[in-house]
Amino acid sequence: MRHAIVAGCLALAAGSAGAAETAPFPAWMQGCWQWVNADAGSVEQWTAPAGGLMLGMSKTIKSGKLASFEFMRITEVEPGKLGFTAQPSGETPTTFMLLKAREKELTFENLAHDFPQRIMYRGAGDKLLHARIEGMVNGKPKSIDFPMRRVACEAAP
Repeated sequence: MRHAIVAGCLALAAGSAGAAETAPFPAWMQGCWQWVNADAGSVEQWTAPAGGLMLGMSKTIKSGKLASFEFMRITEVEPGKLGFTAQPSGETPTTFMLLKAREKELTFENLAHDFPQRIMYRGAGDKLLHARIEGMVNGKPKSIDFPMRRVACEAAP
């Protein structure tokens, strides 16, 4: 699962103690996001929150071919407690619990996972979304950033 989660997960840690317990769904993430400096078609998309759920998907295109994909969801695992579940390229799903939340900033964490252990999202205005994954690999810290810009969602065929 290591680098496959890279596709859609993701911004800078921030927040105050206890904020994760009362965090609302991140409606500011809904919509379509194109990865900056990536091949055309490399996108992340999130549905509006409804029924205690937000669904997301991402795909990574390299040289015109699908390199990876990921299904994601943010769910209310207990009243007021959010979890981020990632399922990259058909692998077993892994859940990360919300650790910190502030306005347009979320940090999810699962220290038992190989890599990443943290998935962060940060919104910048209405047009930019920054995702980041980080954790330890072979005893050394590692992080990968995913800057994205809002784009129009393609119409379904």
